[in-house]
Amino acid sequence: MTDIRQSKNYAKYLESQGWIVERIEKTNYFIKSLTLQAPLIKKPLILGSFLKIQRPNKINFEIIQRLENKYRVFQTIIEPVNELDALICRQYSYKLSKSPYLPSKTIQIDLTQSIDSIFRNFSKNTRYSIKRGESVVIKECSTADEIRLFYNAWKKSVNFNRYVPSLRSLLNLKKSFPQSSSLFLTSHNKFGDIIGGALFTTSSHEDVSDYITFYWYGFTNKEGRTSLSQYSLLYQGILWAKRHGSKVFDFEGIYDERFPNKTWLGFTHFKKSFGGKEALYPGCYTKFRFPV
Repeated sequence: MTDIRQSKNYAKYLESQGWIVERIEKTNYFIKSLTLQAPLIKKPLILGSFLKIQRPNKINFEIIQRLENKYRVFQTIIEPVNELDALICRQYSYKLSKSPYLPSKTIQIDLTQSIDSIFRNFSKNTRYSIKRGESVVIKECSTADEIRLFYNAWKKSVNFNRYVPSLRSLLNLKKSFPQSSSLFLTSHNKFGDIIGGALFTTSSHEDVSDYITFYWYGFTNKEGRTSLSQYSLLYQGILWAKRHGSKVFDFEGIYDERFPNKTWLGFTHFKKSFGGKEALYPGCYTKFRFPV
């Protein structure tokens, strides 16, 4: 299956975030330049670039070398999709990084099953939580103003040290994944206040034939957690993915003992309660070079 990082939608999104994108033979190559702005120099001086290739269906080292020379790349990151590709990376002197850029372990639900089958595979507590959350009002955010409210509620719901994408980034994401390619959801209390939110993305039908829906982000405030609205939000995302023809629903990361990050343990328990099967990726391979 084609990873969303190899979709045209994602390429457009990274371009909006300041990356250079070279799409060659249906593979996305992402380049970020390191520049120096000196007082006496009118144009920024390009010191070198960073190149990343994330879960490509095929790794072409000739193209990589050509781009490394073109953009004066000092570091190349490859995140292979399977162990065979990881072995090839090692043969080309790439080293395994201690910190993957993409989640190296995830859970995936087979959406070709019936909704009843999918629901039965949820844990007992998850099924109860979804039933309990039926009274929570859930709305879709599609306009810029609605996404701004989504962002503000997210910022208020988490501690200052928790990562929250900028409003500009979220608006660019919606533009890059328009219409049925992304879903912003918010849950509300009886007064209409936002108590939680979730964001899902998928590739368009024109882009890939076996596309996946990803659960990218989710948040709840204290009231949202008390009402268990996070379960209803995620379930609505699964239903949306099923309706739009996705074959797989990907939870976009759980705790991986190979690359331990204990802050992931809490939401890993939550995600595992929805059933599905674990999927492993080799991790992140990197190689440094002197720009020429």
